[in-house]
Amino acid sequence: MWIVLSTAVIAGFGPPLGMRSAAAAAAGTLTVTVGGVTPGGPVPEVNAYCVPDGHGRATDGANVSPAISWSPGPSGTASYAIIVRDPDVPSVFTDANQPGKTIAAGFPRVDFYHWVLVDIPAGTTRLAAGEDSSGITPNGKQPGPVKYGVRGVNSYSPGVHGGYDGPCPPWNDLRVHHYHFTVYALDVAHLGVSGNFTGPDALRAMQGHILASGEVVGVYSLNPAVRKTLGLK
Repeated sequence: MWIVLSTAVIAGFGPPLGMRSAAAAAAGTLTVTVGGVTPGGPVPEVNAYCVPDGHGRATDGANVSPAISWSPGPSGTASYAIIVRDPDVPSVFTDANQPGKTIAAGFPRVDFYHWVLVDIPAGTTRLAAGEDSSGITPNGKQPGPVKYGVRGVNSYSPGVHGGYDGPCPPWNDLRVHHYHFTVYALDVAHLGVSGNFTGPDALRAMQGHILASGEVVGVYSLNPAVRKTLGLK
């Protein structure tokens, strides 16, 4: 099954970098651990939406949400949120996954959201592997309340894709994609977002409520040449 990464969906996503940076500067620090991901190291294929097909292209992956844990937030923490963002997605997908073409590393990029989960109870500091995704769900998982929080929608399309869906960068992209697994400690139990809210919607709602944050950044590629530079087959 292939998912279309619509430019209509990804264009303009993400709050201004200055807004994200200001929030991080004002907050304390959480220690975040993502199962199988060392800082700057590859995201395991088991956590990917797409994996190499052995012929230079891609096929469906296991799409298992990784185990993720974090240190307890400071006094006053009332909930947590998880946002996973790839800032390296091409701003235009005309040449994506097209035989005989490549996407230059310097091509303009936009944010793409892979996991949006808010209102995680203050007593929760870990999610097990597979807790928010254990495979590819045709047309996407439902957003909304789950036992460990409230799912927003990620950037995949068509359809509405709630919760976690892993990496699936274009297989002809010459740029390494970076996946920011960020956890926020918030001073409110409920952000007040609902329905098909997005990563940017959640980040806007967090402004003024972030007590601490932390992240792990992993990398991934489906391009055979780029994978070699990462030590991947």
